[in-house]
Amino acid sequence: MRRVVFVITLGALVLAGAFVVAASALRPAAREVPAQVVVIPPGAALREIAALLDDAGLIRSPLAFVVAARVRGLGARLQSGEYLLSASMPTLEILDKIAQGQVMLHRLTIPEGYTAAQIADALAEAELADRDAFLHLVREEGNAFAFAFLGGRRNLEGYLFPDTYYFPRALPVRQIVQTMLARFDQRVTPQLRQQARAQGVTLHETLTIASMVEREAKLPVERPIIAGVIYNRLRREWRLEIDATVLYALGRRGGSLTAADLLVESPYNTYRQSGLPPGPICNPGLAAIEAAARPAATPYLFYVLRPDGSHAFSTTFDEHQRNIRRWRK
Repeated sequence: MRRVVFVITLGALVLAGAFVVAASALRPAAREVPAQVVVIPPGAALREIAALLDDAGLIRSPLAFVVAARVRGLGARLQSGEYLLSASMPTLEILDKIAQGQVMLHRLTIPEGYTAAQIADALAEAELADRDAFLHLVREEGNAFAFAFLGGRRNLEGYLFPDTYYFPRALPVRQIVQTMLARFDQRVTPQLRQQARAQGVTLHETLTIASMVEREAKLPVERPIIAGVIYNRLRREWRLEIDATVLYALGRRGGSLTAADLLVESPYNTYRQSGLPPGPICNPGLAAIEAAARPAATPYLFYVLRPDGSHAFSTTFDEHQRNIRRWRK
């Protein structure tokens, strides 16, 4: 009887000791230390991840990490990516974070009026996407996205909604574009689209007008007025003669235009082509889209930029010429 009691007692002590050792191995590796970025590569095996975390000083025991992952059924569920981890975190917390794919998110703000090329540059600079891969997708394969408002278009210029986004690194480029299009679908409401149709134009034409408004208007109050000027000139079948369209045709963001620039052969050159250009010249923000959908009822047909960023509007060519002489000295 005493031997049985001794064996039971010894077994209990061994189990208790094992529990203490395991609990100790799962405790934080350090106290109050700064977090660090750890990248778990795609396809990394459980033991490789444990070794990586151990090398970074984030866990006490690679073996305890492996055992805990297997006991909890997480061995095959650990996800690759960029993680912000600290040695002051318990091992089980680190394990759960990796199993749930709680990767770091990087803030990216796309300003209103950016072109697809500028968005590609911003993504590449933030190391969130390959520039060429992004541009190929949004210029050649837009019809791969199942949004009704796209109408099967291949070129997505104008539909990449300017906003602040949070993306993890290594996110597929297609998912980045999908997110931007979904944001467009959310922010450009059915009511706003109906207001655009009431102007007698399609959504694509509305975005084309909005993109010109975005590039031309410096003051928010002038957006609907400039939109009104564009509609007035379209109704009269006049050439729009908007500088921003020529800059887009030339692949330039800004700067002055020469007489030779105005003669460039391009469907986007509204000094040579009548009507609207074939599509947006940038990705307009919501305010510019609203201005294009709800233009001001104005008699103006011309405008010229003043030095302070505002515009001098006019109804006659003679008045416009006087404004040019006054403000373009």
